[in-house]
Amino acid sequence: MITNPRLLVQVENGYFDLATPFFATEFTMEHLGLPDALQKNIKEDYYNAGHMMYLHDQDRVSLHNQIASFIDRATQP
Repeated sequence: MITNPRLLVQVENGYFDLATPFFATEFTMEHLGLPDALQKNIKEDYYNAGHMMYLHDQDRVSLHNQIASFIDRATQP
């Protein structure tokens, strides 16, 4: 992001994920050493599911909407 300030990152987190430590993602994102102006390029979403949040019907709809929104945001001129 330092060399490309238009780069966007979206992270999907399941509250009950046993494969990826939940707070490890938050910790990593907070300790990247990015300037405050670039912190807005990182978006974290949370789901009431495990690692495969797309298996939970309600979260699958939310995941779809979040990804569609991310693509729209990332492809703006």
